[in-house]
Amino acid sequence: MEKKRFKFVIPVMVIVAIGSVFMLNNYYAEVPEIEQLLITVGATLVSGVLAYFLFPQQGENKVDDRGPY
Repeated sequence: MEKKRFKFVIPVMVIVAIGSVFMLNNYYAEVPEIEQLLITVGATLVSGVLAYFLFPQQGENKVDDRGPY
């Protein structure tokens, strides 16, 4: 596992969790609390997985994507 990726993944997961709790409590208060918890956990895990694979990996063998300028 690449530790540099987690510098981006963990904050994304925290932001999604906080946003999910805020939105579910303010705009969707009629949803039961256990389902709010499940939605928040699911959104946090999905955002973490997506962020892990979408953020670029900084490695020694990685070719630099810059153009010839």
